Amino acid sequence: GQLVESGGGLVQPGGSLRLSCAASGFTFDNYGFSWVRQAPGKERERVATISTSGSFIHYDNSVKGRFTISRDNAKKTVYLQMSELKPEDTAMYYCAGATTYGSIWNPAAVEYWGQGTQVTVSS
Repeated sequence: GQLVESGGGLVQPGGSLRLSCAASGFTFDNYGFSWVRQAPGKERERVATISTSGSFIHYDNSVKGRFTISRDNAKKTVYLQMSELKPEDTAMYYCAGATTYGSIWNPAAVEYWGQGTQVTVSS
């Protein structure tokens, strides 16, 4: 199976972007998904997680109120709507799929990683 992210790009501070993560080759409905980002010189950090049904959602405090994670099980796609973007949001954004997930981020539980999509917030 694989995950393919898209939607990254260059945006001005205060702007918006929507990232997409398309899944194939595994049973999408059985997996929770997270968006994880990594800025140059920094460790990866989880920004949002969504459960199989979408009933459980967790956001990191740094993005709460600005980012929205969602999923469309019919399209086998996970989204991250980002608004009020800040320069500190600049990073490579990855999609990650796991059958076990929760408020505590456990990267060892991830079974599928995407290749990443770059988000750059700059004027």
